[in-house]
Parts: sequence; structure tokens; C-alpha cells
Amino acid sequence: MKKTLAALGLAAATLLPTMAVADNYVIDTKGAHASINFKVPHLGYSFIKGRFNDFDGEFSYDPANVEASTVVVNIDTTSLDSNHAERDKHIRSGDFINASKFSTATFKSTSVKDNGDGSITINGDLTLHGKTNPISIAANFIGAGSDPWGGYRAGFEGTTRLELKDYGIAVMGPSSYVDMELHVEGVRK
Repeated sequence: MKKTLAALGLAAATLLPTMAVADNYVIDTKGAHASINFKVPHLGYSFIKGRFNDFDGEFSYDPANVEASTVVVNIDTTSLDSNHAERDKHIRSGDFINASKFSTATFKSTSVKDNGDGSITINGDLTLHGKTNPISIAANFIGAGSDPWGGYRAGFEGTTRLELKDYGIAVMGPSSYVDMELHVEGVRK
């Protein structure tokens, strides 16, 4: 009996180091190593680009079990910045995103799919302008490793398209969507 218990203990001890556990990360917004950018068509003639300056979030990631990953991001919609103060004031107004009433947008992942080619699909719920809809983010793992400050980091990039009508946001001219470009670098907790 003692030999059996010892053998089971030894077997468990040899298996445990190989069992991967997801690492938890905080998105590095303090170091400006992450960004949430947008591009929206302007009257069908050109594009307006901008970003949200204030957001936070965290994610878990295990390269051995990518599909167990999770992501949560909170965006301060009052921080919308298209590099034009009067336009930003208008976009933040009740005519469009109504940032004074809906000051936070939130994304929470519901599943992550490893596409097998280095790309992943992050599915989740986006709450924006008081409405919640499922979205998919086409993402790529950029890399992970130690940083010069003694920490450990992981980085991703992703894109998604949002239809403004799905969130009850007014459409101006033929422009019905906004393309989001996400750059996320996290510091392991």
C-alpha cells in the first residue's frame, strides 16, 4: 500500500510541472503600451482616425491552452480623441455616442478560439451606448517574454468592425460602421 501511494505521489509530482496554468495580466495603459484606435468613414470621401485615451483591463493567457483565455476591458468613452476638439465634442454628444450618459463601454470575452495558424478569434459581448451585442475580434499573438524591469509581458493585436446601428448610434451619410484596431500589451500579475 505504501509503495502504491508513493508511486501515485511520484506520478503526480512529475505531471504537475507539465500542466500549464493560465497567467493573468494587467493591460499596460500606464506605460502607454496599449491602445484602442478607431477609423470611421467620413461622408464616404475619407476616414477619420482616433483613439480612446483612457481604458483599463486584464486578460488571462495560457499558450498551451489558448481557448481557456479570457479578456475584460473597460473604456472611458469621454476620452474619445480624434485630434480635433470640436469634432470630439460633437462625437461625444447625444448626437452620437452620448458619452455623458454612457461614459463606459465594456468588452467581456465569452470564448477564445485558437485558429491553429498563430491567429485567434476572441468572441465576447460589447456594451456600448447602453446596448450589448456579441462581437468577434480577429487577433494575433505578437509575443511574450521578460521585460527590462523584471516583469513578464505578453502582447496581442486585433481588429473588429462595429455596425453603429447595432448600438443605436446615429449614422452620418453613407458611413454605417467603425473599424476598431486594438493593441494590447499586458504585464503578468
